[in-house]
Amino acid sequence: MKVIISGGGTGGHIFPAIAIANALKKAVPGIEILFVGAKGKMEMEKVPAAGYNITGLTVAGLQRRLTAKNLLFPFKLMAGMMQAKKVVKDFKPDVAVGVGGYASGPVLRVASNAGVPCLLQEQNSYPGITNKILAKKAKTICVAYPGMERFFPAEKIVLTGNPIRQDITAKVNKEDALKYFGLDGNKKTILVIGGSLGARSVNNGIKKGLGLPPDVQLLWQTGKFYFDDIKEFTGKPGNDNIKVHDFIKRMDYAYAVADVVISRAGALSVSEIAIAGKPAIFVPSPNVAEDHQTKNAKVMVDDEAALMVKDDETDILISKATELLNDTEMLNKLSTNILKHAKPEAAERIAEEVIRLVKNSKQ
Repeated sequence: MKVIISGGGTGGHIFPAIAIANALKKAVPGIEILFVGAKGKMEMEKVPAAGYNITGLTVAGLQRRLTAKNLLFPFKLMAGMMQAKKVVKDFKPDVAVGVGGYASGPVLRVASNAGVPCLLQEQNSYPGITNKILAKKAKTICVAYPGMERFFPAEKIVLTGNPIRQDITAKVNKEDALKYFGLDGNKKTILVIGGSLGARSVNNGIKKGLGLPPDVQLLWQTGKFYFDDIKEFTGKPGNDNIKVHDFIKRMDYAYAVADVVISRAGALSVSEIAIAGKPAIFVPSPNVAEDHQTKNAKVMVDDEAALMVKDDETDILISKATELLNDTEMLNKLSTNILKHAKPEAAERIAEEVIRLVKNSKQ
């Protein structure tokens, strides 16, 4: 079996793609998997690090605001389509999987035109324009949220949940996790994560509202662009209860120590927090297509599974988190309700759908 997996741009697309690949590799010995991403994007680094081959296309997204970059869009799209044709022709896949991101558009368009069955994996509660367009020719659309019939043909939809990094589902020893970060087991912990690159407004809000009670500590993933500034800001005497990291590799440990999580509402983050069963305060980024993070967070808020703070109100985050830490009833309610959204077998379910598509196409 030969599979193309296409997409990327952010960790929210890349980590699910790798999780699907791992599940396929486990289910089908000898399977050949080729990733197709966008040149210059993080998948070109993350995918090889996970042990898979990747080829890059010269593609870029259409900017939502007026910019000179949009003048180059048609040319990059044409170049991407030509490159995608060569990739599909040379690799001859049995199936193509699109996870969203710049590269998935040209690759799945070319693959479907060549008669290759295609599967889409839509991570958000509100799909991006690429998947809306590709849905017409896709055979199967795997989604993470109910009610997606508003956007896609109902007969194509399979509710699988979002694939996440395998280590998140593993059981870890909390004592080991506390030791790893140098945290105090007698204090409550607020975990702040702003996505793999960090979030300026979240970081600024935490800085403005910083003032922790003596029994509370902060584990803060800043993102590499903001790390030096925040490290200097928190490096003053008396801030031993603040642990700052540019990027946290051991997210399983981070969730294990967290009593409350402050996070962006990207699909991957929401899915991971659900599986970890952690009370969360989501701060949706306004700088994403279709404002999908707000829609992701609203699904959880409406189900009493999380709280939400607007991006321009981030200076209340620490006080909101501290207040939540002191409300045992609300902590338990949020934890119980967000666990209902957990789908730890998502990658395996999607792999099953991929295999089914290939079998059906061979009949």
